[in-house]
Amino acid sequence: MVSGVNFELKSEDEQNAITYSYQNFLNSLNFSIQIFIHSRKINTDAYIAKMQTLESAETNPLLKTQIQEYREFIKAFVNENAIMDKAFFVVVPFDPVKIPSSGGLLKKKKSKEVEENLDKDFNRNLNQLQQRVDQVITGLNQIGLRAIQLKDDEIVEFLYNLYNPEEVEKKDMALTEQNKRI
Repeated sequence: MVSGVNFELKSEDEQNAITYSYQNFLNSLNFSIQIFIHSRKINTDAYIAKMQTLESAETNPLLKTQIQEYREFIKAFVNENAIMDKAFFVVVPFDPVKIPSSGGLLKKKKSKEVEENLDKDFNRNLNQLQQRVDQVITGLNQIGLRAIQLKDDEIVEFLYNLYNPEEVEKKDMALTEQNKRI
């Protein structure tokens, strides 16, 4: 998961510096990456209900009127404009190089030897993937973007929410405190 930056609010010099840094970051990678932007409409019903509760509890008539006007403004604004939440993700793919074993089709390896080789290959591939992830996180941090690696349960929840948007209408993902800071 990666934080965003409001590029349009930056000065021309800052925009050029960010663009140059991003270009250098991409050129430093010796593997491909995928950048995924997930947009979802936010359900503001709970926020508006909270404003209604605050309005009811307010004793100062002036503040009560301001809360009511603000709540009505938010309702009207949401009816005319979709309020969207955007999340940015960088996918680091991994495709291990497969070198055919010597000996041809007739040579059969012992199952214990095959299992040991699979464990070694898995650990080597996992290590290389982690190095790639670390390289991407470091490169994005140098641009000024905060990036963190999602944990398994966060990936599962994200994919579930992605493929079942009607069941999960912008319910906050159960992210760790580290992720909420992004």
